Amino acid sequence: MIKRPFFIDEKMFNKTAKMDLYFIALVPPLDLRKEIHALKEEIFLNTGAKKAMNSSAHITIQRPFRREATFEEKLNSHLNLFAKKQNSFKVLLSGFGCFTPRTIFVDVLASQQLISLHQKLNTMLLGHLQFNEKELSKNITPHVTIANRDLLNKEFYRVWPDYQNRIFAANFVVKSLFLFKHNGKNWDIIQKFLFKN
Repeated sequence: MIKRPFFIDEKMFNKTAKMDLYFIALVPPLDLRKEIHALKEEIFLNTGAKKAMNSSAHITIQRPFRREATFEEKLNSHLNLFAKKQNSFKVLLSGFGCFTPRTIFVDVLASQQLISLHQKLNTMLLGHLQFNEKELSKNITPHVTIANRDLLNKEFYRVWPDYQNRIFAANFVVKSLFLFKHNGKNWDIIQKFLFKN
């Protein structure tokens, strides 16, 4: 089994918190998002787990972080400048993986282009936006989640064998980064940053 890449503290979703909650991701085209949403619905109907439906299908590049609302304009500006320096590249999705015993996902090939994008983004966030090391993931385990926080352990072990050897294959060209923001209930895409080509 794959080691969980990071832990999301439940307190991050506290509606009374003063700072907004964001993350940065890659987002597949609409047809592939619909296909992945159907997988999320399948899990929901089979297990009752629905938290993964709170956001559009995505590959997280920077895990959730909190900032004051006044920081958003600066964040958008730097992400826009960063994206304009990046080249488009293809992402391959193949089969399923898991973080035992709570998360099931569509597996994503960790290509050199994807790893490089993550490393360059980390460098920018540290150098220009004063992120600290604890806010960043040193390594990336790219994936598209279809079930996570509310998937019970017993349900995970019941359904995981159905996905373990199941075939799923897709690809798309990454042409932009996306900024997500939590609205207190779900994640919204609030900004898209186009690559240079």
